[in-house]
Amino acid sequence: MLTSTKNGAPEKDRSASVSAADVIGRVVQHDQTWAKSEPTKAGMASCIGSDMSIVGNIECKGPAQVFGRIEGEVRASDLQINDGAQIEGSVIAQNVTVCGRVTGTIRAVRVKLQNGGAVEGDIFHRSLSIDENSQFEGSSRRVENPTEPSSSVDAKAPQKSPQKKDLAPAPLLSIDAELTDSK
Repeated sequence: MLTSTKNGAPEKDRSASVSAADVIGRVVQHDQTWAKSEPTKAGMASCIGSDMSIVGNIECKGPAQVFGRIEGEVRASDLQINDGAQIEGSVIAQNVTVCGRVTGTIRAVRVKLQNGGAVEGDIFHRSLSIDENSQFEGSSRRVENPTEPSSSVDAKAPQKSPQKKDLAPAPLLSIDAELTDSK
């Protein structure tokens, strides 16, 4: 891409030279307390930057950090959802640390809500910790294999009782009808 400068001479736009790797994901150092990386990728995690908003499903073979916004399913070996990050959809990982916000279902062996993290949805886990500054609205269920689809809420949840909107309204008796019947 070419842009003109004040003197009229064309100059290559430096922002156009961003590589696909910079746009799709960045590699950042991460705290080993929340993720255990594969030996070949020790200390490295894929990253969704704070300036990124993604609609669609994401699958990461190793650890990942989210600073931006995702609408869709996210899969990773270890996932850190940082302060200010938002995920609307399902999260599936071995270890999940939520410091941002998740609206949807989390399925992970170990789930931590910390530093003001918020989850609105169901959590299927083997281990769950929630610090005093975090928020959780939903249900949690301890299951042996939380990352497997058979552990979903549909497979093991008790049947819901019918809601008021599902029931037909009872016929109302007319006061006039009652008065005429009693005469």
